[in-house]
Amino acid sequence: MGRTARTITGIDQRKFAERATRTADISSPHDKLNKSIIAMLQQDGRMPFAEIAQALDVSEGTIRNRVNGMKQAGMLQIAAIADPVAVEYSTDAMLGLKITPGFTPQQVAERLSALPDVVYILWVSGRFDLLAEVVSDDRDGFLAFMETEVHSRNDIAAVEIMTGLKNFKNQFLLKQNWK
Repeated sequence: MGRTARTITGIDQRKFAERATRTADISSPHDKLNKSIIAMLQQDGRMPFAEIAQALDVSEGTIRNRVNGMKQAGMLQIAAIADPVAVEYSTDAMLGLKITPGFTPQQVAERLSALPDVVYILWVSGRFDLLAEVVSDDRDGFLAFMETEVHSRNDIAAVEIMTGLKNFKNQFLLKQNWK
């Protein structure tokens, strides 16, 4: 009887381990099915799970579980993102920022992140410390932003303004408020 109990326990443990492994894969960014689901949702974030399931030859429940698993793991967020060019901002510029000694890129990024005209900030290596994309409804709004948030602040030592001329591709991930 002791031998039978060990065998049953051994089988249960193996099944439990397999189940745990399968569950962990549901939210893996390296999983082929997850990559396919993400690619389809990037094309249309409102695509029905049934349509995704049919295209990928899996059940609708599998798609629902995968999407929910990726959301819970913090690797997927479905959100509406407005392209600054598509909504016709008249001013779109990338700012190359050098940070004043005594300040950190994080301090400046946190300050700029709170401003609605700033849509993108990246800490970079090389000639600049930060790259920040700024959009404005008009030229006067952009100039006011530059005067109040860049030139009159002591945490920015230098700025290079690169105005957008033509947008060939704009694909970005919304990462704010991810938990």
